[in-house]
Amino acid sequence: MSMLSNLELLRRVPLFALLTASQAESVADAVVKRRFKRGELIVGQGEKSNTLFIILTGRIRVVTSDKRGREVILATLQPGDYIGEMSLIDNEAHSATCRAEVQTDMLALGRSEFARCLPENSSMAYAIMRGLVKRLRQADRKIESLALMDVYGRVARSLMDVAIPDRDGQLTIRERISRQDIAKMVGASREMVSRVMKDLEDRGFIETREDGSMLVKDRLTTLS
Repeated sequence: MSMLSNLELLRRVPLFALLTASQAESVADAVVKRRFKRGELIVGQGEKSNTLFIILTGRIRVVTSDKRGREVILATLQPGDYIGEMSLIDNEAHSATCRAEVQTDMLALGRSEFARCLPENSSMAYAIMRGLVKRLRQADRKIESLALMDVYGRVARSLMDVAIPDRDGQLTIRERISRQDIAKMVGASREMVSRVMKDLEDRGFIETREDGSMLVKDRLTTLS
């Protein structure tokens, strides 16, 4: 990470793909590289950081919780994703807590630097707004599933959302997901999710492989 310039790092981030050379150099002069350890808090729900964070490497978990401490996992963010943009736009506190799942390298852009970049940079503004729309649609989808679906449907949709085609075109979840994490994603107890997952395996909707990855059958969509 230290061997690459800010400009070179920016060129790797989709958010800045539409910037002109001069615009990219202006942003590169303003960003600061940050490294977060596994489990380290990046932004806290109900707090303000006044910073846009762009993920270079690693993985971020986005979680919201109620007054009783019950948590729901809203998203898992990967390199190229970013957090803190909504607070920069509306100057409100963060609506969720973000922590590093693994060691994570990020670029940080402060509010004042962000404000200087934005007026001359409509492409960046549109990119952020598109990201907002995408995030809001995902939130609407999750709210819908929590409100209208039974646990089977919510588990099925969550598995379909994270599955990606492998080389053979089969939908696969490559990284192991714990029953507890799925429970937090769908707003159910771990015991209930364990029963649902076992039933889905017994009925051939999913298949857990020896390496921990999971094969998701197309017909799982009938439950989601």
